[in-house]
Amino acid sequence: MAAACGGDDDVAVERTAPDTTIVEDDVAPTTVTTTPLTTTTTEPAPAAAPRPDWLGTRVLQPGPDGLVPALPTPPELVDRRLETPDHLPPPPTQAFQAEVSEVPDDVLARSTWRAECPVPREELRWVLLPFWGFDGEVHTGELLLRADAVEAVVAGFAHLHERRFPIEEMRIVEAWELDAPPTGDGNNTTAFVCRPTRGSSSWSEHAQGRAVDINPFHNPYVKGDLVLPELATAYVDRTEVRPGMLTVDDVAGFTGAGWGWGGHWRSLQDHMHVSATDR
Repeated sequence: MAAACGGDDDVAVERTAPDTTIVEDDVAPTTVTTTPLTTTTTEPAPAAAPRPDWLGTRVLQPGPDGLVPALPTPPELVDRRLETPDHLPPPPTQAFQAEVSEVPDDVLARSTWRAECPVPREELRWVLLPFWGFDGEVHTGELLLRADAVEAVVAGFAHLHERRFPIEEMRIVEAWELDAPPTGDGNNTTAFVCRPTRGSSSWSEHAQGRAVDINPFHNPYVKGDLVLPELATAYVDRTEVRPGMLTVDDVAGFTGAGWGWGGHWRSLQDHMHVSATDR
């Protein structure tokens, strides 16, 4: 399954980091507004490579332990800056504005939600928000979140947007993807996924609607020899920061709202992962 490249030079620019507020409304979609605060950020060069035809199609074979071993990163993905596959119409402006609403029937139907999931349907929200792609353009992403997680997540993505942090793709995970064979090259930014924690039978924070994975390929899960996505080994070394890799400064919008970041964990590192409970 597909989980979760262009110019060489980054340009230091002065940007504004947002102080995010949300006005709640149980019926109409809510609009997020931001008040700017000055900060210095790095702007990625506006170039992106076409998506390889083989992306998401090369199934990886597990070893004797049932796990797919970590594998060398394909040359095309060592400095991954790919075009964004658009699933929704682009936003009208480059400004950050998020829309929050109850989950429409058709959106819920294509998600992983089912009646036995730990978060009731009425507590989920459909969040549409803009993000910068590696092409230097603004695209529209979608997330499913628990209602009490919306404010922190919107604040986190507003901060990333102001920093012009590039994201490859942001869409809701569909049910068929849960059982799809691994291809080790996915890079979808997502939140709610109704599945257990890795290596456990208990519900994950994603199933609770209170966690987000950002650019998984650029920010892999690493525990000993296990790397997920399996082809993301070029991103295990965090000393050479490339566009799309999360740093402490990038996740400040989430941590400032009280969320934890898996890049700070000790027994393992889940660089893609931010969550309300730091789990």
